[in-house]
Amino acid sequence: MPDWTLTEPAQFAQEIKKSRFLALAAPATDIAAAHRFIDTAADADARHNCWAYRIGSEYRWSDADEPAGTAGRPILAAIEGQQVDQVVVLVARWFGGIKLGAGGLVRAYGGTAAECLRRAPLRELVVQQIIEFHLGFEWLGAVHAALDQFGATKLAESFDAEGARLRVQVARPRLGICCGLA
Repeated sequence: MPDWTLTEPAQFAQEIKKSRFLALAAPATDIAAAHRFIDTAADADARHNCWAYRIGSEYRWSDADEPAGTAGRPILAAIEGQQVDQVVVLVARWFGGIKLGAGGLVRAYGGTAAECLRRAPLRELVVQQIIEFHLGFEWLGAVHAALDQFGATKLAESFDAEGARLRVQVARPRLGICCGLA
């Protein structure tokens, strides 16, 4: 199944037993971008600013003083459940005076994050792979012609006595096709 990513930031708010929950989600292509978003999106007036992000194989979450496992992990589960990658989600909570209990917190944080992601504008995430290879001069023309055919982009090219070294970026699903790995 393909992964998806956000095309732009999204938000969703709801009230649960007098507590207000606001989910803010944004695309994040690296960990620094995720932390910048968390730092700017956190609301100082909220009682809790819980968050999670997933960027490829990297993921983190924070319960922000809610009971362990009741906020950040459910937000991450929502990210995984919606099959979204390269995304950060922060859910702010303004306490309304009624305790929700551990199960209620899990449902509230996870549900608010999931609904935000369901409503967010998404696009299929096509992971790019960078490959380097060396080839003889006799193959150079054919390889250059094939780059467009496979949606590949030449990033660098250098020459030596035996031929050329190319550095190419190609969509990972196309990698096996263009390089005979299928």
